[in-house]
Amino acid sequence: MFEFKKFEGLVAATFTPLDKDGRLILDMVPEYYDFLEKNGVSGIFINGSTGEGASLTQKEKQLQTTKWAECYKSGGAVRIINLVGGTSSEECIENAMQSYDEGLSAIAIVAPYYFKPSDENQLAEFVARVGEAVPRMAVYFYHIPALTGVNMPMLGFLKKISAMLPNFAGIKFTQEDFMDYFSCLDFMNGKYDILWGRDECMLSALVLGAKGAVGSTYNYAAPIYRKLIKAFDDGDLAEARRMQKISINMISLLGKYGGIATGKAFMRYIGIDCGKFRTPVKNLSDKMYEDFVKDVRLLEMDHLFSKI
Repeated sequence: MFEFKKFEGLVAATFTPLDKDGRLILDMVPEYYDFLEKNGVSGIFINGSTGEGASLTQKEKQLQTTKWAECYKSGGAVRIINLVGGTSSEECIENAMQSYDEGLSAIAIVAPYYFKPSDENQLAEFVARVGEAVPRMAVYFYHIPALTGVNMPMLGFLKKISAMLPNFAGIKFTQEDFMDYFSCLDFMNGKYDILWGRDECMLSALVLGAKGAVGSTYNYAAPIYRKLIKAFDDGDLAEARRMQKISINMISLLGKYGGIATGKAFMRYIGIDCGKFRTPVKNLSDKMYEDFVKDVRLLEMDHLFSKI
């Protein structure tokens, strides 16, 4: 019987460091890994949405996978999930097998977002085809309908995949359907690892029973969420709500300054310059970054950012 260890606490969805010409800066990865480990994250999610996986070439994803794997294999305590893709099952299988060979902890698969599956069974068949290539490795599904356009009840998908893939481990659940989320948590007496994926709604997920979460803001603001989780565990809901409000105030700047690329601006602010996002993602101009810094300082939360 396949066994896997669930992720608890914070799993940071990492950025891909790029230079001014848009090329990978692989030498930055060990420092980045150590930084996350020191700031108390329990896991790392690479090549995902935050990591621009859909904008990277197959070779680039594999080079980045190798570099992060080296950090883990050289004594790092932070486990790694690799998003292996979603549009080509053959490329997903190739990346999955590399992930296993490199000694990573798990893989994740996103829904095919060009030729989309029409129902839970088609989606499960796609995930199972990839997962069967690495039968001794934990396999997660990355549910993010806002980007894939594939939106169906995850409970129905779980019922299908549970009968098809013995090494299926769980879901990175990035949608605000709390009814479906809770149903997935409860499925088969909580067998699967249902990781929450919306940082701004973490407290609501904790109430339903979430134990682990994957998010981009854990890269630079892990102390906020560690305090939030501790306050919730201690029964101090007022403090937990206060921490969630601080998180929301911070995350509101992502929308104000154009979206996902603002996350790299936060990284630059704390001292880890990961460059810019690849086109067509809109990046901050120099003037916008100056205004962004002013807004961050108005939040008066520097003491809650992760430190390099």
